[in-house]
Amino acid sequence: MITSNRPGTTVPLELTTGGCALLALLVVLSVTIGMPPVGWVTGVVFDVVAFALLAGVLLRSHTASLTPADRVTLTRMVLVGAVTALVAESTVQPVPTAAITAIAAVALTLDAVDGHVARRTGLATAFGARFDMEVDAFLILVLSIDVAMKVGAWVLIIGAMRYLFVAAGRLFEWLRKPLRPSFASKAVAAIQGIVLTVATTGVLPGAAIAVLVALVLLTWSFGRDVWWLWRTRRIT
Repeated sequence: MITSNRPGTTVPLELTTGGCALLALLVVLSVTIGMPPVGWVTGVVFDVVAFALLAGVLLRSHTASLTPADRVTLTRMVLVGAVTALVAESTVQPVPTAAITAIAAVALTLDAVDGHVARRTGLATAFGARFDMEVDAFLILVLSIDVAMKVGAWVLIIGAMRYLFVAAGRLFEWLRKPLRPSFASKAVAAIQGIVLTVATTGVLPGAAIAVLVALVLLTWSFGRDVWWLWRTRRIT
């Protein structure tokens, strides 16, 4: 680990490794399918900003090392960075959809792994849960941008919904209360990633209908959470 004598200034070595891994992945994509300037700039900006934000959170929480589950999530973040670069490039010129789909599929598969590892090791943490959630949310946002270019701008609602919820929480304190654990909410979130990943191929018949169904489910999930928070807003 990169350490300092001052408390709270220790940054896990995994972050440096993760940042370098994303740059290496961008190089691999450049060699195999090409990565023009837009993709490179986006990937590097993601690399710098994402890992800087993560390092800041870890320093403020005095976390000196990542758990095994956090390392899996960190790997997912690297993959999400690559997907982000590819989707950014696709806005200006064609990009092999197989690359976006394959990398996103691996990231989604690992989403099931980090939770299992956290439970298996008994090292589930509030930070790990939030880290996992933020990576999931950003992947869904990026995938919604890609699918919106194929199906319609309305798909962006899927990617934006969680961020709108967070923004609303800035205005209304009762929206910032912890949500109750819900298997249904987790299932709906997983469905978003799966449907959007499949829809990135652009060859699935009825993709628009599948994405619309996913949006309806997501709206129901958020609506249910908001209603529960409203009903329990005065309960301390």
